[in-house]
Amino acid sequence: MADFPADSIPDSQPSSMLERNRENPSDRSFDVLVIGAGPTGLACAIEVQKAGFKVVAVDKGCICNSLFHYPSHMTFFTTPELLEIGNIPFPSPNPKPTRNEALQYYRLVAAHYKLNVRQYERVERVTGHDGEFVVHTEDRFGRAGKLRARKLIVSTGYYDLPNMMCIPGENLSKVHHYYDDPHPYFDTDVLVIGGKNSAAIAALELWRSGARVTLVHRHEGMHRHVKYWIKPDIENRIKNREIKAYFNTDVLEIGEDAVVLKTPEGLTTIPNDFVFAMTGYHPDFSFLESMGVRFEGPDKLPACNPDTLESNVPGIFLAGVIVAGSRTNEIFIENGRFHGGQIARALLTA
Repeated sequence: MADFPADSIPDSQPSSMLERNRENPSDRSFDVLVIGAGPTGLACAIEVQKAGFKVVAVDKGCICNSLFHYPSHMTFFTTPELLEIGNIPFPSPNPKPTRNEALQYYRLVAAHYKLNVRQYERVERVTGHDGEFVVHTEDRFGRAGKLRARKLIVSTGYYDLPNMMCIPGENLSKVHHYYDDPHPYFDTDVLVIGGKNSAAIAALELWRSGARVTLVHRHEGMHRHVKYWIKPDIENRIKNREIKAYFNTDVLEIGEDAVVLKTPEGLTTIPNDFVFAMTGYHPDFSFLESMGVRFEGPDKLPACNPDTLESNVPGIFLAGVIVAGSRTNEIFIENGRFHGGQIARALLTA
């Protein structure tokens, strides 16, 4: 890609991200287009831009849309320096930063680098080939658009697609696959499904906010990977019967005011107002398949050069958690943030 024309790189940087996005709305051709504007997508855009390429990032939601939908009072399990991108320090008075601090940090980094980010624009499909990709989009008003790029980086994460239980009643409005804030559930009967960190955190916060919480997990106890400062808390609440727990149990049906459980002792029905199904999430494999990306093995690992991160489709690079397929516990912001540097180096030597 060293043969990109010089006029594809802006001569000067506009004074603000808003100004850049409005600078030339008719300009829809780029050297590199990044699908996804989460921390890894932003890191990719930064590194590619620093390498001298004209880049745009496109996201169906806001910048760091997945982080925005994390619980409002969430604290990260890691330290600030491991969330940094673009060689910009992440200042935080806390040993583990909060969701709100992270959102502010990534906003400021995007503004600092004057990244061209097209928010609220969903990528519907991709046509074309290496050197001449056409990205078909739809904005939040239903208006179709086309963007052209010589290379693509796909960094779509996995948080937008929950693992469905496929049981009766799962489509009721009382059922949520994302947990945000405990306040609306005071003095209600709440069922939390799952046995990992998200389920434990939701159960504890709901209980501490006055909900009557029942936790259901299909295995014999809380998962061994629940964080060391959370695990004893949830286990002690269960031991003290402050949170009722059913292990080795499946949810068979969700009704308007009750749920049916299959426990080791048989079927039981318990009263219920709300359900939080914290059953995990998965990447959008169908979107990757539509572009020709090939998967291997039961974990659906995408065919990907480990050095360049280029997929089996020439010109399409993968970044972030999707590199690990369904093994979503292997790549986080901490290591995915370096994928942009790998890709930028590959583009420079292509």
